[in-house]
Amino acid sequence: MEDLIRFIEDLAATEVTSNVFNQYSYEYEENAIRRDNLLIYLKEMSILKPKFILVGEAPGYRGCRLTGVPFSSEYLLINNMEGMNLFGEDKGYKLPIESDKLLKEPTATIVWQTFIKYDVKVLGWNAFPFHPHKEGNRESNRTPLKKELLIGEKPLIEIIRLFNIEKVIAMGNKAEESLNKLGISCHKVRHPAQGGKNDFVQGIKSIIDRT
Repeated sequence: MEDLIRFIEDLAATEVTSNVFNQYSYEYEENAIRRDNLLIYLKEMSILKPKFILVGEAPGYRGCRLTGVPFSSEYLLINNMEGMNLFGEDKGYKLPIESDKLLKEPTATIVWQTFIKYDVKVLGWNAFPFHPHKEGNRESNRTPLKKELLIGEKPLIEIIRLFNIEKVIAMGNKAEESLNKLGISCHKVRHPAQGGKNDFVQGIKSIIDRT
């Protein structure tokens, strides 16, 4: 528990540039809820003891940037998903900003549906754990820069260590690039966005079938 709290505090203390949003920092009051959400998620994962980690590129503006939890959305965080015991209000998750209409995030939905389908426990994380956006527009996404991926290396190594992960899956080129640079052996799957859903699902199935 202390290790998890320290991990989140290190994220909160990380300085970022003007075109990156640190959703855990102390700069904004609502980030306290995002830090709490992440702690709940990591505690739930410590109970599940996943052997796999899925490493994405970076949080999106409709997902982790809002909730504080990798591969999630407002809707998923509050309502959970049938066949999974990870999210939901009963776990203690809260919305940092109340909303009449809960946003969904397609990638998050596909990712967890796939893990449920193949009955595999997977920890989700990102090569760059903060939200990179276009200058002046926080409701946008952009590819993290090399210097930003460097910032993400320490927490990536740490979370793999904390959860004693055995198998690493890179989702997309940037995640693979970070893992290769760190000398971490990984399997690569396609990102499910932009027509990549079937390739992603088959990629995950293939990895599970071989392990």
